[in-house]
Amino acid sequence: MLKYFNANKKNSLVKLQNLLNERNLRQKDKSSKVKKILLDVRKNGDSAVIKYEKKFSKIISKTRKIKFTKDEINQISKKIDKKLKKSIDTAFKRIKLFHSKQKYFSFKYKDKFKNELSYKYSAIERVGVYVPGGTASYPSTVLMNCIPAIVAGVKNIYLTTPALGSEVNPAIIYAAKKCGVKEVYKTGGPHTIAAFAYGTKTFKKVDKIVGPGNAFVAAAKKEVFGDVGIDMVAGPSEVSIIADRFSNPSWIASDLIAQAEHDIFAQSILITNDKKFINLVNSCLKIQLNNLPKKLIATKSLKKYGLAIYAKSKKNISNVINVIAPEHLELSIKNYDQIIRNIRNAGSIFIGRFSPEAIGDYIAGPNHVLPTSGSAKFSSGLSVNDFLKRHSLIKITKTGIERLGPSVINLAQHENLDGHANSIKIRLKKGN
Repeated sequence: MLKYFNANKKNSLVKLQNLLNERNLRQKDKSSKVKKILLDVRKNGDSAVIKYEKKFSKIISKTRKIKFTKDEINQISKKIDKKLKKSIDTAFKRIKLFHSKQKYFSFKYKDKFKNELSYKYSAIERVGVYVPGGTASYPSTVLMNCIPAIVAGVKNIYLTTPALGSEVNPAIIYAAKKCGVKEVYKTGGPHTIAAFAYGTKTFKKVDKIVGPGNAFVAAAKKEVFGDVGIDMVAGPSEVSIIADRFSNPSWIASDLIAQAEHDIFAQSILITNDKKFINLVNSCLKIQLNNLPKKLIATKSLKKYGLAIYAKSKKNISNVINVIAPEHLELSIKNYDQIIRNIRNAGSIFIGRFSPEAIGDYIAGPNHVLPTSGSAKFSSGLSVNDFLKRHSLIKITKTGIERLGPSVINLAQHENLDGHANSIKIRLKKGN
C-alpha cells in the first residue's frame, strides 16, 4: 500500500524532495476565486457573508443571524456530554500549563554610556479564531488556538465556526465559553476570513487570524496577510514515523492511519532500516482500514501520498527527516538520542513507543497548530509569542549621542542619507 522509496542510493534526497514537491503542487492555488469574495465582503459586509455562506453550505433557511447570542451559547454549552466535558477540562488545564511556561518577559539594560535599551511586550488586542465545521467538529482547535492567546494576555478573542442554518456541536461552544471568547459567529469559508480582516456590522475587525481551514480558507488568509496578521498558511496534515524491527507494526499502522483519515491530501510516511518491517506494516494497514469509518479518505491518502522509506543508517534517517521537515515526527525506536541531535526540521517530535501523535493533538500540552508542507524548515508551531508584540525602547544620553553619533553620521553619509546624518549633527553642535 505504501509506496517504497530507497533512501540509500545516490541523489536519493534530491529525488525525495521532488516527490514531496509533487504533492504540494497538486494542492491547487485558489487565490483567483478567493480575491473576488474578499472584495465583495469588504464592500458589502454582512450581506456578502450571508450570500456566500448560503451558497457554499447550500443553506435554504432565510435566517440572517450570523452571531450566537449569549443565551444560545449558554444553552448549547449545557448540552455537552459529561465525559467529553471532563476531557475538555483536562485538556484545557494541560495546554494552559504548558503555554504558561512560554511567556517572555521584558528586559532592560544600560551600556557604558548610560544609554538605556529595553524590550517590552504587549498582547495583540483582537484575535479571530477560525474553527472548521460542517462534517468535522474540533473542540481541540478551539483550545489550541485560544489558550496561547489567553496566556499572552489577549483581551478580545472572537471565534467563528460554520453553523448557519444548522446545529453546532456543543463541544465547540463549551470550549469557546471556557476560553472566554467574546463573540461566536456562525459562518466559515473565505468570506469569513474577509469579515474578520475588514470587519462588518456584525463581525468585529481583528488584528490577527488563526486556525485551520480548507484550501479556500488558507488562500484567503494568505491574501489578507498584511491587512491583518495570520498564524501560518497550513496545508494538509502529515506524519513521519521512524521505526525499527523492535517496533510494533500494528501500532505504527494505526498512527499512519490516524493522519491519513484527516484528508485525502494528508501524508503518512514510514522510515525504517528494516525492509521486512515495511511488509508487516502494509499488512496491518489493510486489516485496520477495513474497520475504519473514514476508510475511503484514509485509503486514498495512503495510496496516493503514503511512503515507506528504507534508510540503512541513522545518518541517512536524519537526512531524510530534514528533507521532509514533517509536521509531526514519531521516534518509535530504542536508541533515538543521536537522531534527535541531528534533527533540524520538524514541527512536534514524539519520543518513544508510547508517544503517538494523537496524544499531541488533544491533551499532551504543546500546540497542535504546526508548520506543514516543509515549512518546518523555517517556522515553528503556534505559541504564546504569536500573540505578543515586541517593542524596542531606546533612551540615549547626551554622552551616548556624542560618542555614537559620529559613527551614525559616517554610515548615513555612506548610504547617501544626508537627512539622517544631519539629525545627528544638529544635536552635536556646540551650545546644545
